[in-house]
Amino acid sequence: MKFKVRYIFYALSILILLAVGGFVFWAETPLGPGPEALTALQSDSQVTVTADRFITFEPANSRPSVGFIFYPGGRVDARSYAPPLHEIAAQGYLVVLVPVRLNLAFFDVNAADPVFATHPEIEHWVVGGHSLGGVAASLFAGSHAQVQGLVFWASYPADESIKNSDLRVLSIYGTRDMAGMAKFDETRALNPASTQYVVVDGGNHAQFGNYGSQPGDNEATISRPDQQAQVVAAVVQFLASFVK
Repeated sequence: MKFKVRYIFYALSILILLAVGGFVFWAETPLGPGPEALTALQSDSQVTVTADRFITFEPANSRPSVGFIFYPGGRVDARSYAPPLHEIAAQGYLVVLVPVRLNLAFFDVNAADPVFATHPEIEHWVVGGHSLGGVAASLFAGSHAQVQGLVFWASYPADESIKNSDLRVLSIYGTRDMAGMAKFDETRALNPASTQYVVVDGGNHAQFGNYGSQPGDNEATISRPDQQAQVVAAVVQFLASFVK
């Protein structure tokens, strides 16, 4: 009997280890980044890019007072979002891209915490994220008084925690998103009543970043550069409202 119990224990332990190992392998083999993303990680005359604990995009010719912290989507290499974030920084805003544990922001909701101390010059903080990263950003924003704004890219809150908050919220999603338009309609009730919405006609889930296609996503009817240009324009207009 003791032998049987020990055998069962060992068998279960091995199964658990295999399951955990398989999950970690899956999480640590993320999508992206594409060639355009790697190019956008280089500094140019408009934006200085530094990569250490975070990937920071700083406008080269201005001193921004608004900072935008960004969480990557689930199982997507954080660097995949460099093209649109580089463009936002070029318009005069500090942008900080925070890599997360296991490439899953839900396991690293407070990844943005150290950014505040690193940039004491910033007067207005906005956080955002794509997909699962947006969920993490909303949880972070709801528990940090320093954050004044929240930006969703193809995402929405996990619960009602920000519904009655003073957060200013911008939600951007495409009509071809894998979640379906109905999902975004249903979750509007979780956002503050003042939330601004930008719907990208023909945009899908994967084209918010540069990591190729995403399993289960719908085919976009506009190009990736076109979709990202609309996203950047909406985010820049939103960030500008914090200094008016």
